[in-house]
Amino acid sequence: MRVAEICTSYTVFCAPQTSVDVAAQLMRTHHVGDVVVVDDSSGAPKPTGIVTDRDIVVSVVAQGLDPTVILVGDIMGSQLLTVSLEDDAFDAIELMRAKGVRRLPVVDVAGNLAGIVSVTDLLEFLTREMGTLANISSRQQAHEIHVRP
Repeated sequence: MRVAEICTSYTVFCAPQTSVDVAAQLMRTHHVGDVVVVDDSSGAPKPTGIVTDRDIVVSVVAQGLDPTVILVGDIMGSQLLTVSLEDDAFDAIELMRAKGVRRLPVVDVAGNLAGIVSVTDLLEFLTREMGTLANISSRQQAHEIHVRP
């Protein structure tokens, strides 16, 4: 299955010059654990980083820094991992596993932000797939009883 079919298309994002306290308020308002940092100078949001609630706690709060003066661009990771809408869900799972990340911004063919896929999204997908697989035996048995009484 393609990432496009399981990702969340609504994504909270901000500019790198957004203060950490504003990013935290965005997370609270939208009930999410991350904001994607984008460059929208070309008119379309291109992801350049991601900041999670954990990043804020570890990099700002635990250090005793002032979240009103620290910018998300200062605490976001230096290397952003993304997946495309066309990528296979299992490739996204493997990338998350290999790099130890829980969320991946999703980009379209032009590299613009198209959504986000999280471990939760992928677990829901796998749960549905496992449920479908579990039903095969009972359906096969019911079919056999009908065909060979």
